[in-house]
Amino acid sequence: MDEHHLSVPRSARYYTIGAEPPTASEIWFVLHGYGQLAGRFLRHFAGLGNDQRTVVAPEALSRFYLEGDARDKVGASWMTREDRLTEIDDYVHYLDAVLSAVTQERRPPGGIHVLGFSQGTATACRWLVTGRARADRLVLWGGEVPPDLDLARARERWEHTQLLFVAGSRDRFITPKVLAHDEQRLQKHGIDYRVERFEGGHEIVEEVLDRIKAE
Repeated sequence: MDEHHLSVPRSARYYTIGAEPPTASEIWFVLHGYGQLAGRFLRHFAGLGNDQRTVVAPEALSRFYLEGDARDKVGASWMTREDRLTEIDDYVHYLDAVLSAVTQERRPPGGIHVLGFSQGTATACRWLVTGRARADRLVLWGGEVPPDLDLARARERWEHTQLLFVAGSRDRFITPKVLAHDEQRLQKHGIDYRVERFEGGHEIVEEVLDRIKAE
């Protein structure tokens, strides 16, 4: 049995709130976690969008019923372990297309900011290493740097990117052990970062987001 791949056109969606991109001082791309949808995820960032800031929420390309029943809620996933390298390549090209559509190749004076939540942290990391995007800030919230990421290349691509980890004290995914491991990897490759901890779990907290956007 021989495996084959071919590229096909398909439709993908993204949501925006806040300023019109051509006039925005800042543009934020926020990447949702496993089983979420972009429109619902974007509600957490309602206070971030304003007449100076655009927030863009792309939706992962693979949708599914969360409980396996057509009557249940729908979620989306950036990738699975099945044909993973092809899926990674697909979503990097997709996010590049969103970037181009939103920015029209214009770099806003306040910069481009990328925030990944949960599964979206790995997506954000891979995009900013292998895609076209250059971010002024990368926020990894409730997730880790993917183990297979080329950190030597990341150091080059993130030379002018502020890297911030955000983790809740009760987050079952980004535990102190997981975070410490990521810190060791980054330190070994000379990548600067900062850690923001808060009291809470695996969730977006508005007060923490307010602190971050004010920086």
